[in-house]
Amino acid sequence: MIAASAVRCTALAAGCNHIERGDVKTYRLIPLILAISVFLSGQFARAESGWLNDYKKAQEEAKASNKFLLLNFTGSDWCGWCIKFDREVLSQPQFKDYARDNLVLVELDFPRAKSQSAEVRKQNLELAQHYEVVGFPTIVVLNSDGQAVWHYDGYFPGGPEAFIAELQKLRKG
Repeated sequence: MIAASAVRCTALAAGCNHIERGDVKTYRLIPLILAISVFLSGQFARAESGWLNDYKKAQEEAKASNKFLLLNFTGSDWCGWCIKFDREVLSQPQFKDYARDNLVLVELDFPRAKSQSAEVRKQNLELAQHYEVVGFPTIVVLNSDGQAVWHYDGYFPGGPEAFIAELQKLRKG
């Protein structure tokens, strides 16, 4: 009688979304594992797309390859215009192809929900002050000598074609 009662209670509890004590630890780990996976996949996706977050390393690469350095000041997880610009321009295949051959890309992010090292936060703040960034998104393009050749505040309309055309004008002088 007691065994049957225990089975009924477990079945009833299962129907009420009750998690037995032994399974609680397992279920608590699932959100943590998912959060870590999402964070790491975002980091790897950004690295695979060619975006750097180390300004000094990017500067060296731009100088060695004689490419422009494109600084993207963004609030990637909260700024609607930044997200739209990334989705409509920076993540498009046409831009990625152009960037691979002509640019060193640096994302200088000011997130609200994503974690970021103190070193990267400090670097991004100093660069934002240096380039007088007052809003997001802001694009600053530097030549291979580190001189600013273009500064654009706000969303750039016209898609990847218009943005690439503007960048190509910089090459021509």
